[in-house]
Amino acid sequence: MKASAAEQRTLLDLADLDAEIAKTAHSRKNLPEDAQLAELATKLDAARDDVAASRVAVDDLTVVYERFDRELSGMADHVARDKAAIEAGTTGHKAIAELQRELESLERRRDALEGEMLELMEQQEATSTEADRAEATLLTLTENELDLVAKRDAAAQTVDARSADLTERRTALAATIDADLVGVYEKLRQRGQVGAGLVQARRCGACRMELDPRTLSRIAAADEDEVLRCEECGAIMIRTDHSGLPGQGRPRE
Repeated sequence: MKASAAEQRTLLDLADLDAEIAKTAHSRKNLPEDAQLAELATKLDAARDDVAASRVAVDDLTVVYERFDRELSGMADHVARDKAAIEAGTTGHKAIAELQRELESLERRRDALEGEMLELMEQQEATSTEADRAEATLLTLTENELDLVAKRDAAAQTVDARSADLTERRTALAATIDADLVGVYEKLRQRGQVGAGLVQARRCGACRMELDPRTLSRIAAADEDEVLRCEECGAIMIRTDHSGLPGQGRPRE
């Protein structure tokens, strides 16, 4: 295949653009914000579990408190009835003695229940504080997530804009190169290979293999418009005055 030396060298610019496009695609799939959001999602799940557990604990204590309160109210009514019966004096001595014993039992139970309710109220206060803390933590994490999503979206837009610009430049550049030459280059890339590489320091720029003297002599003897392929990787080998080929002299620093 024949193609002007200038067009062949343009393949290096095309390869540079392809490398930048690949780098941009990689960065788009690996935005730092996405990793941070994934880490934050784990914290959010744990925070939601904490909120749910604390709410259940608050509700459970409220149920117990309401049961105690109903028992105290019912006990107060019972005590009032017993006292009224005793004060009325309409019952016999035996019945009054039974009522007094019942009153003493009710008062002991009331004292014990009031003590339990005080302890329960302390638990309710501590549990409510923990529930408030869990909800505040969840709110903070949710706000952090919203901020990160906004930053991630902005970063993604920046990367997408660069990708679009690079793709546009690549399309325009490829259109200036011989179609057959670009075709060979594209087939190599479709197979996951490097399409073109600069021959430099006696190495193929695509696979970095050192070229033996026979190959170097063959490359040096080829016409400028001859499209040469690396025997190792198949990439198009681009030659310049700095390739270090036999007869070129020392490359400029």
